[in-house]
Amino acid sequence: MTPPILYIVIPCYNEQAVLPMTAPLFRQKVLDLAGAGKVSADSRVLFVNDGSKDDTWSIIRSLAASDPVYEGVCLSRNQGHQNALLAGLMTARSRADITISIDCDGQDDINAMDKMVDEYLAGMDVVYGVRSKRETDTWFKRTTAQGFYKVMSALGADTVYNHADYRLLSRRALDGLAQFREVNLFLRGLVPLVGFRSSSVYYERHERLAGESHYPLKKMLSFAFDGITSLSVKPIRLITALGFLISLCSFIGIVWVLLTKLFGAAVSGWASMTCAIFFMGGVQLLCLGVIGEYIGKIYNETKARPRFIISETTFADGPAPVDHAQER
Repeated sequence: MTPPILYIVIPCYNEQAVLPMTAPLFRQKVLDLAGAGKVSADSRVLFVNDGSKDDTWSIIRSLAASDPVYEGVCLSRNQGHQNALLAGLMTARSRADITISIDCDGQDDINAMDKMVDEYLAGMDVVYGVRSKRETDTWFKRTTAQGFYKVMSALGADTVYNHADYRLLSRRALDGLAQFREVNLFLRGLVPLVGFRSSSVYYERHERLAGESHYPLKKMLSFAFDGITSLSVKPIRLITALGFLISLCSFIGIVWVLLTKLFGAAVSGWASMTCAIFFMGGVQLLCLGVIGEYIGKIYNETKARPRFIISETTFADGPAPVDHAQER
């Protein structure tokens, strides 16, 4: 059996501080896997520059010029982590038999790649890298992250608990992923929808080697809400149920007011009435906000704008042809 060609796909945004430290680690891992006969000697490390404002792309070009193991793709502007990752996967799709996506910061254990490749050789098309524990996280981040996965599960979204974007995909799985045309990307939820045989590899996550996290609390909350609204319509159904419940309570309140009026009891309660009005106003605004989020996503989908545009690559033969319908 011919060893598969592996591409390690690494999205990068303002990673000039950490890239020189982690790039040699990724290179060595490719060489070790190739030396063990698990992957082809034509395997590569593919960096995707997501419109960085620092010297990230210059470093990637220098790495590619110094060693053929390194390759780079530069997007025309910052498109966000998920779009940058998809750009790398779709670029590698025509060149590789398998891809492993991983972040650039060195937090994910690259030695887990050995087990991922073993799982692929055993017949798996998708291998998820799953954190075995979250001791390096703060209490707040650990609690909110675990709560996010539980909420996603409760809302019916098919995600892998404690899995981010560290995963192996076969070419067949990549072909399946290319058929999903969503503009609002949440790959953690889309990959399970592709199907095929899958398994998980467990590892411990480390501290970031250098630089700062690009996911502050505000961005994490936005990402979580995007994931929920991209994969589930249950929030809309919950709004319907809430509306029914409030209507029922209002009907009971009206009956109570009429009965007290008929029996001559005084109906007091300017304060209670004011509280009810403010409560209903807040509920209505919240419901409109959730509905508006879904309408906004529909608006973005109908425009069908490209999810990424590649401006430059380090490939000697130029960028691989990418179907523009798949870019959208």
